[in-house]
Amino acid sequence: MDLKIKNKVYLISGGAKGIGAAISTILSEEGAIPVIIDPSVEEGKKLLNIVYGNEGKAAQFPRRLTQVQDAKEAVAFALNEFGRIDGVVNNAGANDGIGLENGTPEKFRASVEKNLAHYYDLVHFALPQLKVNKGAIINISSKTALTGQGNTSAYTAAKGAQLSLTREWAVELLPFGIRVNAVIPAEVMTPLYRNWIDTFDNPEQKLSEIQQRIPLEKRMTTAREIADTVVFLLSPRSSHTTGQLIFVDGGYTHLDRAIGT
Repeated sequence: MDLKIKNKVYLISGGAKGIGAAISTILSEEGAIPVIIDPSVEEGKKLLNIVYGNEGKAAQFPRRLTQVQDAKEAVAFALNEFGRIDGVVNNAGANDGIGLENGTPEKFRASVEKNLAHYYDLVHFALPQLKVNKGAIINISSKTALTGQGNTSAYTAAKGAQLSLTREWAVELLPFGIRVNAVIPAEVMTPLYRNWIDTFDNPEQKLSEIQQRIPLEKRMTTAREIADTVVFLLSPRSSHTTGQLIFVDGGYTHLDRAIGT
């Protein structure tokens, strides 16, 4: 299937590792141009080398979006490099475990700001280009926004807000033909997830327990499976889909996990 995204330019925050790297890779495979917004320079170089080796185009803006100016300059960088922006993938973030008892009000506020504000900032500055090109926006959220997890109040608050913004922006941007959707992963083996698993006394046993609770095939979702859905939603092949919260999780969030046991 031709996704009709050749030479279109997409911003991906956190685009050098994990789910973001998979999105950047598949966009390039489909002939699109990923702009990787990520401070992970070495990982970014590896991705760029692969893209260039396949005669594709890409660029990295090696910065974390911690300040408003960072997002503004990321958009300016993309326009300077490629002259257009066709979509935004808000993906960067981290579950930093700020809960009610193991956090403070100050840490809570800082964590919500870190995981949420740059979603708004990047879209705000990219919006003029998105209007011109009838672009698309994808917000990567998390099943924790709906299921809870425990001891992670700030992260789940930010993730829930991302889902709310998805619906709000879908309404606000209807007159411009800009589609806005959210993709919601559950259990995906990313570098951050691996770091979390390794905090347990028996990491492989913990991983096996988690996999047994995933209804479809008792396995983790791959980053590429998330990315396939994201890239489809970015493309004109998904031309009448907006305001949707789409779960790519092997049934983890909604199916009875006792099925098949």
